[in-house]
Amino acid sequence: MPVEKVIFYCFAALMLFAAFMVITSRHPVRAVLFLVLSFISASALWLLLEAEFLAIILVLVYVGAVMVLFLFVVMMLNMNTAPLKEGFSRYLPLGILIGVLFAGQVIWLLLDNQALLPEWRSLQRHAADYNNTEILGRALYSDYLYPFEIAGVILLVAIVAAIALTFRGTKSSRKQNISEQVKVTKADRLRIIKD
Repeated sequence: MPVEKVIFYCFAALMLFAAFMVITSRHPVRAVLFLVLSFISASALWLLLEAEFLAIILVLVYVGAVMVLFLFVVMMLNMNTAPLKEGFSRYLPLGILIGVLFAGQVIWLLLDNQALLPEWRSLQRHAADYNNTEILGRALYSDYLYPFEIAGVILLVAIVAAIALTFRGTKSSRKQNISEQVKVTKADRLRIIKD
């Protein structure tokens, strides 16, 4: 067995274990840390597929920014997790059924050689000067430019909607009225008191 397959199976098993621990962990901080581990394992799998740019982006953006933010939010909120865990056993049979179906499909795909696409079997290594970032950029900004822009607009609308839904206004803020301040004279503000 080639070394790449061994590395792939090790990181794939680690990612599955971390994903399982994310949904079964009782403590939210541990769940976030297991999610970080699953993202790091996924980025190692991206590296095996020669997609270095996606692997680095996964580590920098998700592990470096989003998960750290999640970790701080979870640690600062100090949530009561008991109500969140109450419905876990109720949906457990459905979750197990979906997991078994998914695992069966993956095992069928791995064992059945006819199900694999022909181009998957004939994957070739790229040359050392191959730049997947350039190819990804060209595809993204030429062939998929409109879907990329539509996705950006949808994300922008989602951000604005989330801010609009959660913004409650400032409760006790002191506002300045500039026109009133300009109209003020010395007699309005200054009072001389003689003893």
